[in-house]
Amino acid sequence: MGAQKSIHAGKAKIDVNVDFTHKLCASLMLPPLSNGSGSPLSLIIGSLCIKHPNLFGGSEKLDVSWDKGLYDSNVLLAYRRPRPEWLAQQSFVIQHSISPEIGVHGIPMDNFSRSGSGGVNLSRLSVGMDLNEPSSSKWSSTTSIKFEHVRPVNDNGRPISLDLDGFPVTCSGSPHDSMVVLKQESQYAKANDHSFFHFSLQIEQGIPVLSKWLIFNKFKFVASKGVKLGPAFLLTRMTGGSTVGDMAPYQAFAIGGLGSVRGYGEGAVGSGRSCLVANSELTLPFNKMVEGAVFLDCGTDLGSSHHVPGNPALRLGKPGCGVGLGYGLRFKSQFGHFVVDYAINAFQQKTVYFGISNLAS
Repeated sequence: MGAQKSIHAGKAKIDVNVDFTHKLCASLMLPPLSNGSGSPLSLIIGSLCIKHPNLFGGSEKLDVSWDKGLYDSNVLLAYRRPRPEWLAQQSFVIQHSISPEIGVHGIPMDNFSRSGSGGVNLSRLSVGMDLNEPSSSKWSSTTSIKFEHVRPVNDNGRPISLDLDGFPVTCSGSPHDSMVVLKQESQYAKANDHSFFHFSLQIEQGIPVLSKWLIFNKFKFVASKGVKLGPAFLLTRMTGGSTVGDMAPYQAFAIGGLGSVRGYGEGAVGSGRSCLVANSELTLPFNKMVEGAVFLDCGTDLGSSHHVPGNPALRLGKPGCGVGLGYGLRFKSQFGHFVVDYAINAFQQKTVYFGISNLAS
C-alpha cells in the first residue's frame, strides 16, 4: 500500500513516503479529471521532506517538502532563524502549489454527492514571512505577510481567464491575480479529563500595494467542543466566515464534502461570500480497537452566493444549504487508523467515505 524511508545525510534528514492507498480510496469517490496525463507517476501519491537542523552553524533550520496527490502538488521551502524564546519566531516561506478548483467551479454529479472537474485549476505562488508569537498557557497566535500570485489554468495546464461558461475566473479579469495578504490567526485551547474546547479565528487583509491588486477583508472562525458522556464521546463543531471587498470566484467559501457537510461532493452544497457549517458526531467504543459513530452535518451560504462574481453556484444549480447524516466505524490497529463513513444527503443520495492515517512503515 505504501512505503516510508528516512535517510540521514550528515546533519540533514530526508524522509521519503510513497503511498498508493489514497489512490485506491479516492478512485472510489471522485470522477476522473481529464488532465491528459498517462504517465505512471500520476498513479503515485507521496511526499519528500528534507530537513537540516543547523544550516549555517547557528541553529538555522531549513525545511524543504514536496507533496504529490492524484491531481495536485505542493512544494514548500521554509527557513527559520533562532531567536530568544520571548520573541516571535520568524520563518521565511516560499510555496508553490497547483490543484483543481473543485469547491467553487466543480460540477455537482449524482444528486450532489460528487463534484466533477469544472476545467479550472489554480497555480499559486506565495512568498513571505510567518511570525509565531510566544504562546501562553491557552492562547497562541501567528501573524504572516505574504505576496501571492494566483494563475488559473485548464486541465491541460494552459492559462485561462474565463470558465467554461465564459465568466471571469479572476478578480482582475486578466489571466492572473496578485495580492499582498496580511494574516492573523489566534487559537485558544482548553482541556481536562472529561471535555475540551478549541477556538480559532483567522483574519486576512488584502493590502493595496498596487492599484490592480486585490483589497479585501476576510475572516473565518472554527469552534469545537468535545464532551464525554459515559463511555461515549460527543464532538460538536461550528465553522463560519465572511469576505468584504474585492473577490475572485476561487476565494468563495465552499460548502460540502468531507470535513464540511458529508453526503455531498466538495462544494456541492454551495459557494458564497459567507458561510456557516455545523457538525456533530457521537462515538461509542465497541472494544479497544473498534468504535461506532453517528453524525449530523448541515451548512448554508447564508444567501450570499449571488454576491460571488459570475454567481457560479447558481449556474451550477447548487442548493445553497444542505443536511447530511449517517454512521460509521473507526478502527485502530498497529498499522494505522481506518475510518469508514456512510452518509446520505437531502436528495437521498448515499455516499461511502474511506480514510486511512498513521500508516506504519
